[in-house]
Amino acid sequence: MRFSRRMDGLPPYLFAEIEHKVAEKRKQGVDVISLGIGDPDTPTPAHIVEEMQRQVADPSNHQYPNNRGLQEFREGVATFYKNRFGVDLDPETEVMPLLGSKEGIAHICLSFLDEGDVCLGADPGYPVYASGPILAGGEAVTMPLLPELNFQPDLGAISADVLSRAKMLFVNYPNNPTGAVIEDDFFSRLAEFGREHEIAIIHDNAYSEITYDGYTAPSFLETPGSKEVGIEFYSLSKTYNMTGWRIGAAVGNAEIIEALWRLKTNMDSGMFQALQKTAVTAMTGSQQCVKDMCKLYQRRRDLVAGTLKEIGIDVNTPKGSIYIWVPVPEGYTSSSFAEMVLEKCAVVVPPGSGYGPSGEGFVRISLTAPDERIAEALDRIKENL
Repeated sequence: MRFSRRMDGLPPYLFAEIEHKVAEKRKQGVDVISLGIGDPDTPTPAHIVEEMQRQVADPSNHQYPNNRGLQEFREGVATFYKNRFGVDLDPETEVMPLLGSKEGIAHICLSFLDEGDVCLGADPGYPVYASGPILAGGEAVTMPLLPELNFQPDLGAISADVLSRAKMLFVNYPNNPTGAVIEDDFFSRLAEFGREHEIAIIHDNAYSEITYDGYTAPSFLETPGSKEVGIEFYSLSKTYNMTGWRIGAAVGNAEIIEALWRLKTNMDSGMFQALQKTAVTAMTGSQQCVKDMCKLYQRRRDLVAGTLKEIGIDVNTPKGSIYIWVPVPEGYTSSSFAEMVLEKCAVVVPPGSGYGPSGEGFVRISLTAPDERIAEALDRIKENL
């Protein structure tokens, strides 16, 4: 078979590799505890499931959906953004559904990038920030996120040559994988950077509702002038334990939304109407389930951070996301520590280098396992250190 050249530069997807390793170990009868993939272990809240059951039973939802999205869904997203962030969105031009934000991240690269064009992406970061540009025929250029800069990219360190070819930029806060949050004027500086260099800013807003210690995460679109230069991807996956449902939204700059819509009309047939209607119930109904989930994750966060500190690993306690970014002990690389933990402890933690070169020296621990399994995993690691 003769495949496209773009496939040559496309690395294996990190989480697919993790799933393969877990499956192999379990075939051998090993009791593997996976702290790898950020997939909530608790179910979608019952009121959301019940609404979906009602909507699925309605024959009016069984035909092709409108690719632009139901008016009801777009208005629901706009209502959520107004209530939660104080952001005004025009449901007609500034909102459209996504089949999960991962789909949007990959496809928007096709809207912007031609051969030789650059996409700037957070490093470490969600792997699709790099694979999306490769699939579009562009070039992914990383922006290191370093602890001394609060895991924010140094926008002033980007070379003039790269800036001249850059068309888009991916960031994500609360951050995956580092757990970093925005507590300063970074979004304002980012919007100004986008205006100055005519670079579209794409903020992946997957974790805004999962925060701790009284911290409330902002939207990039709260920033004055942000809609002139960019959009935000909002996902229901982690907020409402709906990872398998595949639903999110692109919001913000109308011109970017229009281009993404034209692209998607040629690539998919829209989102199941029953799901769109159910999403409205999730976003505009009671948010108590989200508060309860944050309490659950905060308890697990404190368990992980506290135990690691007890055994001498100096870990930051994040204010957002569902991850702990853990520096590996002296004498290990990211990969060798992850391998040791898998082979000796039967615990899966992804190496930080899998999220980009600047992730070297770290592993990521996900909080999406039952408390007792997290505690057992930590006990196994402690015994082998």
